[in-house]
Amino acid sequence: MITLSITGMTCASCANHIQDALIAIRGVSNARVSYEQASATVAIKKETETNAEVKEQVLIDAIEALGYSAKVVAPDCCNNTGVAKDKNTDELHVAIIGSGSAAFACAIKSAERGARVTIIEAADVIGGCCVNVGCVPSKILIRAAQLAEQQRSNPFEGLENHIPILDRAQLARQQTARVEELRAAKYQHILDTNPKLSLVRGFASFKDAHSLVVRHDDGFEQVLSADRFLIATGSQPAIPPIPGLAHGSSQKVPYWTSTETLFAEELPEHLVVIGSSVVAVELAQAYRRLGSNVTILARSSLLFREEPLLGEGLTTAFEREGIRVLDHTQASQVHFEDSEFILDTNQGMVRGDKLLVAIGRSPNTRGLNLDAAGVFTEPNGAIRVDERMATSVPHIYAAGDCSSMPQLVYVAAAAGSRAAVNMTGGEARLDLSAMPAVIFTDPQVATVGLSEQEAHVRGIETDSRVLPLENVPRALANFDTQGFIMLVTEAGTNRLIGAQVLAHEGGEIIQAAALAIRNRMTVVEMAEQLFPYLTMVEGLKLCAQTFSKDVKQLSCCAG
Repeated sequence: MITLSITGMTCASCANHIQDALIAIRGVSNARVSYEQASATVAIKKETETNAEVKEQVLIDAIEALGYSAKVVAPDCCNNTGVAKDKNTDELHVAIIGSGSAAFACAIKSAERGARVTIIEAADVIGGCCVNVGCVPSKILIRAAQLAEQQRSNPFEGLENHIPILDRAQLARQQTARVEELRAAKYQHILDTNPKLSLVRGFASFKDAHSLVVRHDDGFEQVLSADRFLIATGSQPAIPPIPGLAHGSSQKVPYWTSTETLFAEELPEHLVVIGSSVVAVELAQAYRRLGSNVTILARSSLLFREEPLLGEGLTTAFEREGIRVLDHTQASQVHFEDSEFILDTNQGMVRGDKLLVAIGRSPNTRGLNLDAAGVFTEPNGAIRVDERMATSVPHIYAAGDCSSMPQLVYVAAAAGSRAAVNMTGGEARLDLSAMPAVIFTDPQVATVGLSEQEAHVRGIETDSRVLPLENVPRALANFDTQGFIMLVTEAGTNRLIGAQVLAHEGGEIIQAAALAIRNRMTVVEMAEQLFPYLTMVEGLKLCAQTFSKDVKQLSCCAG
């Protein structure tokens, strides 16, 4: 009999899920999990009672794969108090370069599994991109801009529109305050209260595969050795090689990246945006709604890597709001004269008092001396990792924007956590087959799984349906029917393999589709599910129904 203590359960259903996973393990004859006692007892078949330590780790790995933490408990030690025993006489040392989401997820999980963790950070503040200059401040800005637009223009008769009174400087101060609050709560507090974690300030690079050189601000260099390493150095805004922007120019051109755009205390009269993907479209619409004129220069078209209907629909929405979108447009030269940007393009001259360069982000891997450690990178500098987050060197891992994984903060955190499991003797993989993604424009763009084009590249025959939002009762009640829901299935099986959504609050819809894909549901099964009425997510059910019927012929909330 093996007894384990479990942390992370929030209800009795958690205990049931863990119990099912334990019983499914080969060699387990029975298992009982108690939510109230936060423990599990596992009976092992007699013929497999040898090599008990291996079986204990298998049980722990199965529990941690579900998102919980577990330790073996020795009931006969410590006066029968059931205190978890520490089987590691030599403490494993994990060194993490970076202090963002991937880094802290790895640090916390490594510490939970008994390791000592050293975090090395070169920046003035900890927390990485998301909390400091990414997700958190951008969503504050986008939400404020949305509320301003709703005051300026709403679809309801009898509700008077008015011009919003906006203080950009005060909004920027509120953004900064919330960023500092979250950084303190989610990063600094964890450092201060977890004795397993320590922070070293300085720039780290590899001396060899088993040690780092950490250069401090005062020039002092410290050699730090560890058993395992995680590289989680994140990314930075990429700058295209356009004459006038290039590094080394005789005169610094004061263009904005996303960082300056997020915290600027004055609104430009005319913002020109180079870029057509996530950051470009989110910030372009936010500034238009805050009161600036906006022109977007798209090398191809908006969201050209996504299902074409998404980019087309977003372009239409932007143009309705007065955003000028120039497709297939590239700048060949940038001038800055008399506080004005002048861009020479293949569609003529474009002028604005501010310029945002938002073509994507580049991995922060330069200067790490990865060659000295034998770590392979992709041509763009991203560290090549497998589904275990392992690099080309077995004891060195990478996670987050600096790796070849998608540049999404929740992917970074999941990758960091799984890397920690693998560093400390476990076995965890990251499955991205049902990875949802959201672009926070209005309407929002939300996707999961495969588009039709992606499926065809993989040799998968597809069937698909597109449901305009005018068929979704909640959209009609909102007087906002911009957008659509598209479902992609595997032809022949009707199994859902992809979903694309363009809708107000589309990000609140997509997770249901992600769960359906994860559980290999067919559109027939989805159409038979109960969805609450009136909700936007009911649109998934309605779109699923279009594979077999005309939803225009159904009554409200028809099953």
